[in-house]
Amino acid sequence: MKVSDLIGSRKEVFSITEDTSVHQAAQYLREKQVRSVGVINPSGRLVGVISHSDVSDKVAAENKCPAWMKASDIMTRELVTVTPDMTLEDCLRLMDQNTIFHLIVLDERQGFLGMLSVSDILRVVASDEKARADLLESFIFPQR
Repeated sequence: MKVSDLIGSRKEVFSITEDTSVHQAAQYLREKQVRSVGVINPSGRLVGVISHSDVSDKVAAENKCPAWMKASDIMTRELVTVTPDMTLEDCLRLMDQNTIFHLIVLDERQGFLGMLSVSDILRVVASDEKARADLLESFIFPQR
């Protein structure tokens, strides 16, 4: 299975702007029920990502005021990206190598298509494993 198989059906790509306050970013994460969002510059280009960990580690743990800080102050700028034609196995390998839980999906022109989470991949893997188990069970215990 490829990245495009998972993100192709998504209706919404979650993002905020660089000048969004960290407080607003945290509210957006909660409202959309996502763990990270892309950060877009004024020209619409992806320049970073903010996750729950960024808010926790760079704001709350440092006792800083989220209302006074901008997304650009705490966003992660070193992005690990994938393309829609990459396999889920390659994505899991990248996540493991970089100890991250989300990958940025970019098209051939570096356009932001969304994010792929470890949860997205695990759902597919679990579903595949269940289907295999069901198939084996049907061979072992055929219905008569």
